[in-house]
Amino acid sequence: MAYVRPIMTGGEPVLRRVAKKVDPKEISDPLFQQLVDDMFETMYAAPGVGLAAPQVNVSKRLFVIDTGEDEEHPQGTKHAVINPKIESAKEEVELHEGCLSVPGFIGDIVRYERVTVTGLDRHGKKLKLEGCDLFAQALQHEIDHLNGVLYIDKAKNIRKPAPKEEQEEEEM
Repeated sequence: MAYVRPIMTGGEPVLRRVAKKVDPKEISDPLFQQLVDDMFETMYAAPGVGLAAPQVNVSKRLFVIDTGEDEEHPQGTKHAVINPKIESAKEEVELHEGCLSVPGFIGDIVRYERVTVTGLDRHGKKLKLEGCDLFAQALQHEIDHLNGVLYIDKAKNIRKPAPKEEQEEEEM
């Protein structure tokens, strides 16, 4: 059974540390698999489209993501990614961004429109994700969390969202 865990906010030290690499032998441990299930449950309850382990007070290089079905990913975009690494990134764009760990605010941030990320899936198998738009933005955002970086470190014009922006961010 999956549980909703508390999401770390503000100045919690775990959000500012570089997360520890996951030993592949640890992946099959039932406690690690429980963590993955809990992270998905927590992300959906928030609601959000991505959640990194440090956001639930676990300093491990793991995040979950689900931006929903889109044209480029007809099988969906639900993944657990362990020890991720950005392999390629193309075309910078400026976007609005918010974060479950910085509730009630958004900012304007420059991200890559298209990225390729490698890592391991929840079963320890090699994983390669290619994405654009929201999926690419979420991948970059979650990897930043694993490096102790919050979007507010890179964003400008941090503000409370206007009603239209608030609706867009809730969908993110």
